[in-house]
Amino acid sequence: MNKLLEISNLSVVIAEDERVLVNDVSFAIEPGEAVGVVGESGSGKTLSALSILGLLARGLKIGSGEVKFQGDNLIQASDETLRKIRGNEIAMIYQDPMTALNPVMKLGDQLLEVLNSHENSIAKPREHVLEGLAAVGIPDPKRAFESYPHEFSGGMRQRVMIAMSLLLSPKLLIADEPTTALDVTIQRQILALVAKERRRRNMSMLWITHDLGVVANLVDRVIVMYAGRIVEVGTVKEIFNSPKHPYTVGLLASLPAADSSKDKLASIPGVPPKPWQVGDSCAFSPRCWKSEENCRSKRPELSDRSASAVACFFPEGSSR
Repeated sequence: MNKLLEISNLSVVIAEDERVLVNDVSFAIEPGEAVGVVGESGSGKTLSALSILGLLARGLKIGSGEVKFQGDNLIQASDETLRKIRGNEIAMIYQDPMTALNPVMKLGDQLLEVLNSHENSIAKPREHVLEGLAAVGIPDPKRAFESYPHEFSGGMRQRVMIAMSLLLSPKLLIADEPTTALDVTIQRQILALVAKERRRRNMSMLWITHDLGVVANLVDRVIVMYAGRIVEVGTVKEIFNSPKHPYTVGLLASLPAADSSKDKLASIPGVPPKPWQVGDSCAFSPRCWKSEENCRSKRPELSDRSASAVACFFPEGSSR
C-alpha cells in the first residue's frame, strides 16, 4: 500500500544557531490510518506536525529530511502549493480554537472563507456549511452561522473548528492537543465525534497529545517522543499491554487507574533535557531507573523502522 504521509530523517533547528529541536524523526501514515504522537512538552511532537505543512514559527527551520505527502516532498514545495494543500488535502485542528477563529467575524463567514479559498465543486456553499455544523453536533446550525466565536463555549468552538477542518474532506487530519483545555465530559464528546467522523470518511489522522490515555481508543498506532526523538513505536495494544521503553512505562504508570485504587498518581522524577543538550547518550538516562554507564555514553537507536520499535539498551522484557 502506498504511504499517504512519509516523514524521513526530519530535523528541526533554531535558525540562528542550528540548535536541534527535532532530531532524525521518521514515520509514515497509511491511507485511513490514525497515528498518535505522545510525549511531554518539549518532546518535539508539535514541531514535527507543524513541519508537515510548513507552519514552523519564525526563527525555526527544517534542518534536514523529507516530508512526502502522496509522494511529493512538501519541504521543497512552493508557498502556493502549500496553500492549496492546507485545509484542502491536509487540515489541522489546534489546541485553542480562539487562536484560529477570527473574533470579529461571524462563524458562517469564516467557514465560507475556507471553501472560497480553494477550488471545489460544492454547488451550495451555505448549505454545505450548515450540514457540516450539524454533523459535528452544533444544535442550531443556522444560529451558529450568524454568531461570533465568543458567543460559544470552548467545547462548541472546538466543534466549529472540527467542522471547518472537515469542510473539504481532507485526506489527513492533524489534531494538536485539541481537547487539552476542555473538561473531561466535553473531552470525551469531542474524542467520540472525531473518531466517528474519521471512520465515516476513512480519513487518516495524526493526533498530537501529552496524554497517552487520550489516544487509547482513538488511534491505531502510537509514536512516543522524548527530547526531540522517537523512542518507541507500536500498535495501541502493544504500547498499552507491553510497553518496552522505560519512558513509555512511566507515562502509563502516571495515568489514573480505572478503579481509582491509586491514592496518588505516579510521576517520572526529573525533567526532560533540551534536545540539543543530550549529546551521545540516552536522553532519558538521568530519569531512568534502569540506566547504566552504557546509557550515559552511547545513544540507543530505534531497533528498526518497522511498525514496532524501541530505542533502548534495556527494554522491558529483555535479559540484561
